[in-house]
Amino acid sequence: MNAYAPILVLGALGAAFAIFSVIAATLIGPKRYNRAKLDAYECGIEPTPQPAGGGRFPIKYYLTAMLFIVFDIEIVFLYPWAVTFDSLGIFGLVEMLLFVLTVFVAYAYVWRRGGLEWD
Repeated sequence: MNAYAPILVLGALGAAFAIFSVIAATLIGPKRYNRAKLDAYECGIEPTPQPAGGGRFPIKYYLTAMLFIVFDIEIVFLYPWAVTFDSLGIFGLVEMLLFVLTVFVAYAYVWRRGGLEWD
């Protein structure tokens, strides 16, 4: 139990800070409410009516999400390499250079095809 004491103390401090922040914000924060502040925030664009079952999302939304996930997962492979860089030697350096080159080629291909433009 002695090994978990710092983790418990850190968790308690984090929870206390979160609770304190919420309470302090409600007590100290401005209280000038009006109709515009209470409306739902829609990125400055007036919301358009949607069908009863919900609207269809454009395919561009899903493609952008998939591209983000693919590049994000590829970059995650850099962390274990960075941790074991010394023990891998020149082999690890060459392999990671090839990996990063492959990621950049894929990125350039997506960029060239217009996959990163949001129209």
